[in-house]
Amino acid sequence: MCGICGIISTSPESNQEVVEKMNAALIHRGPDGEGKFYAPHLSMAMRRLSIIDLDSGWQPLYNEDSSIAVMANGEIYNYLELRDELQKQGHVFKTESDVETIAHLYEEYGIDCVKHLRGMFAIALWDDRQKSLFLARDRMGEKTIYLYEGDKEVVFASEMKSILTSRKVPFEFDPVAINLYFHLQYIPGAHTAIKGIRKLLPGHRMLIKTNPWQVQESCYWSMDDIEPIEGDPVKMVREKLEEIASIIIRSDVPVGVALSGGIDSSLIAALAKGSYSKTLCAFSVGYPGVPAYDERSQARELAKKLDMPFYDVELGVDEHTDLFAKLVYMRDDPIADISGFGYYAVSRKAREVGVPVLLQGQGGDELFWGYHWSHETVFQSTRKMNAVKRGMWRSFTNYTTAYSGEKLKLKDAFKEWMRDYTSPADQMVCMDILPFFLDGRNKSKTHYAKKFLEALTADDDAGRVFRKTQPWDHIPASITELIMQTYLRENGISQGDRLSMSNSIELRLPLVDYRLIETVIGLRKNYDDHTLPPKYWLVEAVKDILPAEVLTRPKRGFQPPAKEWNRNIFKKYGNLLPGGMLESHNILKSEACLELSNGAFPKGIGTPYSFKALVLELWAREMSAI
Repeated sequence: MCGICGIISTSPESNQEVVEKMNAALIHRGPDGEGKFYAPHLSMAMRRLSIIDLDSGWQPLYNEDSSIAVMANGEIYNYLELRDELQKQGHVFKTESDVETIAHLYEEYGIDCVKHLRGMFAIALWDDRQKSLFLARDRMGEKTIYLYEGDKEVVFASEMKSILTSRKVPFEFDPVAINLYFHLQYIPGAHTAIKGIRKLLPGHRMLIKTNPWQVQESCYWSMDDIEPIEGDPVKMVREKLEEIASIIIRSDVPVGVALSGGIDSSLIAALAKGSYSKTLCAFSVGYPGVPAYDERSQARELAKKLDMPFYDVELGVDEHTDLFAKLVYMRDDPIADISGFGYYAVSRKAREVGVPVLLQGQGGDELFWGYHWSHETVFQSTRKMNAVKRGMWRSFTNYTTAYSGEKLKLKDAFKEWMRDYTSPADQMVCMDILPFFLDGRNKSKTHYAKKFLEALTADDDAGRVFRKTQPWDHIPASITELIMQTYLRENGISQGDRLSMSNSIELRLPLVDYRLIETVIGLRKNYDDHTLPPKYWLVEAVKDILPAEVLTRPKRGFQPPAKEWNRNIFKKYGNLLPGGMLESHNILKSEACLELSNGAFPKGIGTPYSFKALVLELWAREMSAI
């Protein structure tokens, strides 16, 4: 686990000094040391957080003749199996590092080497024979590669802060990305809030050749390409869970579990405990004076049953308020998720007690129908598909019945019909039915500054991120893919990585293992589990290893007392909105900034528009000052 950065260009001028500054901006991702590599036209560097092969795993790592040099952020979980295969093919290893396997795999398979990796990774590999740089990102985007492309020049880094440190990119808002943010509370896809900086998409790779200059980008894995499979879903899910649990636990340093008391983190704790011969610690968070949001007692009880040392963290309102600006900055991207403090606090506690690796349960809700609204989106997308086939005008009566079976009021039925009638035929009904998205859409019409509205086109509508090529043959699978490609990746996974790494903690997510995902989505293309109770396949797969009370406990996760936190945040920071950067950069009207500075928290909206605005304001002030 570490952070990587670099610059490749056709210029004969050295970028060593610039890259060293970029690397210094990543020190929190790797406090144990640094590595540097220089070649004609290339300067790259890394910060190291030592997890595997503590003594000799310093990067860059090489193949036998040093013609291939590799730096990587993340962990290759199946490196031992790959190492055995490569040694049988005659490869000679100099270290025990998981990253060294990448250099030898590249010798064998070229850019297809990533297809053999199971883990989380961002890779930068120099091929001295071809004078080319190979960049690659893991399938689910657990590790990020930010990119800036100039004139025959590419700047890359694990965090946007590092690229801004290069001084090659002026701070300028990207209107398309900002519009997406105000609707979604995060920025999906390749977009970033800064014009000129983008993300290499998950499951993608880039090959940069220097003589002559050529940049090739391609996709090596996509959820869209998962084939339907048959079998016993419960048995197959259990097999994949046990498989990933046995390899994701590999580490030369202590490992812990972020334990909320819910099924996802509990099953990870139980499976990891069975695969790990050393002491496995548990960490949980709670909130003083608000027992409805506090799951520490349930987490402590499970930890006791599993014989795991237990550490709890108490999150107070004042501490959250004081740390709020830092949390916004450390996320790197603007992400308006008030619950993120839980990620930060747990990783901070783990660092304090000397546990550098944490397992966490992200992905379970998105993959196994843990959100109540996800079932509704399948119903509404199916209804829209049928209406498009039959003809929208002839299908209005189909909109008068709700998912629950109850009759809709005529005005509500008309709203849903109009939404489907006016949106592109290939736009699925997904998270755009949620209150925070609808609130973002309604307020943006009145709150955006005139110049900002003029910079947007009809193609920039935020709902376009939910488009899927017709025909929709497997709607439940497609909805799963959309939720995981947007909310899970850019809200959950992204901030989990940044906030854990801000405390120099490696976060591992067993439930986003790509082979588990391929199994679930492949099965879902043959079997309808969205009509079953939430997480049915998952619950049935692990019911023999978890107490009954865990399996039936209502979902909460690390949910904080959001309204109280929001109120105190706006008391301290709300006055930054009037006359702030969002106003001066013509994103929001001045009267809108004044209105939003009060921090209104409308009922039923988990992420208010005012909170999105304040997060973006603080983020812009911090990032523009780099």
